[in-house]
Amino acid sequence: MPSEPNESIEVSKNVALDRFELYIDGQLAGVASYQDTANERAFVHTEIYPQFEGLGYGRKLVQGALDRTRNEGFGILPMCPMVHHFVEARPEYLALVPQWSRQRLNLPQQ
Repeated sequence: MPSEPNESIEVSKNVALDRFELYIDGQLAGVASYQDTANERAFVHTEIYPQFEGLGYGRKLVQGALDRTRNEGFGILPMCPMVHHFVEARPEYLALVPQWSRQRLNLPQQ
């Protein structure tokens, strides 16, 4: 079931908790936790809460988090399976993964 056209979808960064949060119509629907280094942001856990699973919200959360990360000038280390899968399937996001980490993370070398 796709998202409703008039629903409010927001991805925000919660610096205090080191995570991005997905809100659907004001309700917390999922989180993407990260750890920053000097140059990269490692995504370590992503979760969509059960009542929101299977509706495509995971992609919205990951895309919003990665877009914000790119805008902040960080590379990405997709450690969690959801972010890894998203990056692996999208060359424009794969470019954000440092070359040195791609083999370690079993990602295309490009």
